[in-house]
Formats: sequence, C-alpha cells, structure tokens
Amino acid sequence: MAATNRATNRATNRATNRELADFLRRARSQGDPTRAGLPPDGRVRRVPGLRREEVALLAGVSSDYYARLEQGRRITPSPAVVEAIGRALGLDAAGRAHLEDLIGLPTAAARPRARAVQRVRPGLYQLLDSLDGEPALILGRRTDVLAANPMAKALFTDFDQLPATQRNYARWMFLDEHARSLFVDWSDQARAAVESLRFEVGRDPDDRATVELVGELRGHSREFDQWWEQHRVHQRTHGAKRLRHPLVGDLTVEFETLTPPGDPDTTLFVYTTEPASPSRRAMDILASWAASGPGADAQHQGHR
Repeated sequence: MAATNRATNRATNRATNRELADFLRRARSQGDPTRAGLPPDGRVRRVPGLRREEVALLAGVSSDYYARLEQGRRITPSPAVVEAIGRALGLDAAGRAHLEDLIGLPTAAARPRARAVQRVRPGLYQLLDSLDGEPALILGRRTDVLAANPMAKALFTDFDQLPATQRNYARWMFLDEHARSLFVDWSDQARAAVESLRFEVGRDPDDRATVELVGELRGHSREFDQWWEQHRVHQRTHGAKRLRHPLVGDLTVEFETLTPPGDPDTTLFVYTTEPASPSRRAMDILASWAASGPGADAQHQGHR
C-alpha cells in the first residue's frame, strides 16, 4: 500500500509539474515587453512575448532558477518569489492563485480537498426558493449544477431533467445545441467556462471526476480543446450574459457570485436585470410563464 501511494504521488507530481511548465510558458508568450518596461536591446524576437531571462530579471531571480521552474522541476519558491514572478508575467488575481496552486505553496496546499458527494444544505434551498423573481443556480466543483430555482430552469434549461452525470454547466455549454443558440455571446461565455475549469484543475489536479469531464469535452468539442490548450485561467465573480431566449427574445442579465462561509466548493450565482429595462420586462414575462404550472417545463423542453 505504501509503495502504491508513493507511485501515485510521483505521478501526481509529474502531472502538476507539466501543468506548471505549460502555464509559465504560455503566460510568458502573452507578455508585452513594452508594457513590462523593458528597454529595447536590438535583438529580433523570433516568438512573441517575453524571454526567460527577461522574466527572471523582472522577478529578481536568476535565469537558471526561472528556467528550472519553467521546465517543471520540483522546486518550491517562497511566496515572495511567486508574487514577483506573477507580477513579472502580468498575471491577474486568478492567474496568481493558479500559479500558487501549481507550485504548491503551503497556503494552497492547506485548502480542503474534500471529494465527497456534494449536498446542498436546506438553508440554501430555501434561499433559492425565496429568489422567485430572479434566476439562481448553485454550482459545485467542476461547475456541477447542484440546484436551480424555477427561474433559472426557465432561463437556461431544466438541469433536473438531465441524467445526474450530465448536470454540469460546462458540459451543457459545449455539448447542448440549445446553449449555443441561447447565448448571443456564446464564445465569450464558453471560453470563460474553460478558463474557470482550468483554474479548478490547478486547485485539485488529481480529482478523477474533473479529469474525466475535461477528457470528454476535449474529445467532443474542438473549441473546448483549442481553448484548453491556451492554458488561461479565470475565476468568475461577476459579469454579464447576453441571451436570445426562444420565448421572450433578447435580454441581458448581470450575475454576482456568493460563496457560503465554510463551503468554499459551492457557489451561488444570482442573475438580475436593470430595473425598468427591456431585459427586466422580458424577465417578468418569463417569471409569469415559469409560474404558469407543470406544463411550462414541457413547453420549455420543446424549444431545445
């Protein structure tokens, strides 16, 4: 058993090292030497982005040290060095957090890795029910849809009607034709779903269910595979979605995310519209339709 555990840990470390090496290379290729404040040196740049030695210079580390990191070798920089490298690469907050996860800083390693089946506590169900005029979803790990109120089912789809293994937001986004036609800005929303999933893989690279989901999506969606290869990360906190709903037409919804205290793997998404706007009027019509009775679900499914 001990030998098996050591072999598993070595395999996980190798996978994490590859993820780190890939992320650093791609982040460096997207760097802008001018914005980084580097003076021109007269050399022709054969590839876009920053050179290794330039990242090392900006981060205040030796070129050899940074090269070893980018090669995925097992070294653990201090938090100050990680912060300096993130700053040199121009990473945003999600990118820096992803870098910490991949490197394995103590703060990242201390995050809970619970893989038990996620359950929504009764109080959150009650909160969903109280938002009867606004769509709301509860997402878990790897964007699994754990719960949705009637308005969210009317706006997006009735996830409860899907097989339990398919109740996943990213999966729905890429593999359901209804989702492609529903979002006016499908490419932007789908890319954000990929980048959010990338962020989560960095937090827990050996979660089997996440690995299987990524493998399925890469095998069935050319866009997902292409965006996954770019290794960009994103943490959804708020934003907007533009929709062309088959029943109420065009509308724009804003969303905010809330993470319940003590449950960092669960996120509540609440979707709202601007008061007195055409989008609000469309949402009110949708609310009336959603409350019209049991036949509403069947009617909505007919539009899929």
